[in-house]
Amino acid sequence: MDFIVVGLGNPGREYENTRHNAGFMALDLLAEKHHAEIKRIKFKGLTGECNLGGKKALLLKPGTYMNLSGQSVQEAMAFYKVPPERVLVLFDDINLAPGKLRIRRKGSDGGHNGMKNIIYLSGSDQFPRIKLGVGQKPRPDFNLADWVLSKFTDGERKELDTALENACAACELIAKGDVDRAMNLYNS
Repeated sequence: MDFIVVGLGNPGREYENTRHNAGFMALDLLAEKHHAEIKRIKFKGLTGECNLGGKKALLLKPGTYMNLSGQSVQEAMAFYKVPPERVLVLFDDINLAPGKLRIRRKGSDGGHNGMKNIIYLSGSDQFPRIKLGVGQKPRPDFNLADWVLSKFTDGERKELDTALENACAACELIAKGDVDRAMNLYNS
């Protein structure tokens, strides 16, 4: 395996199409575009394989729930001996409006518990990442957990669908090693 693409989210029907599962949604669309199925149980998650940007890629949806995503990611990295620089993580970001993307070569967890656990367990923050905008809480006193576990409005979902398409295109570029081009084309 040359590359790993991880979509972060929570398993289970009750979490489908929630803001916190934007990473799962992006990975599902990527799999669909590459005629791959993410259904094999491995590394405490569901996996699939595809050719991405000329590289053999593992598609991984951790089944450990968001806050323990690093367990699944670390197992896959260790098994395939893939360094953090070749592990792309897709996840939600409440600081970006729906439809917006933020691609980064590496960096801090930005307050995201899934990324926090991945960085902690791997001992590295050198992961390329695509942050998918899911919008800010409607009011400062609104419970954050309730917000990220809420569903998108129809208008937000249209915006998100565009972002998911762009995220898939960016995944191709990043797998090829062209993070800068992905950032120039899709950061918004």
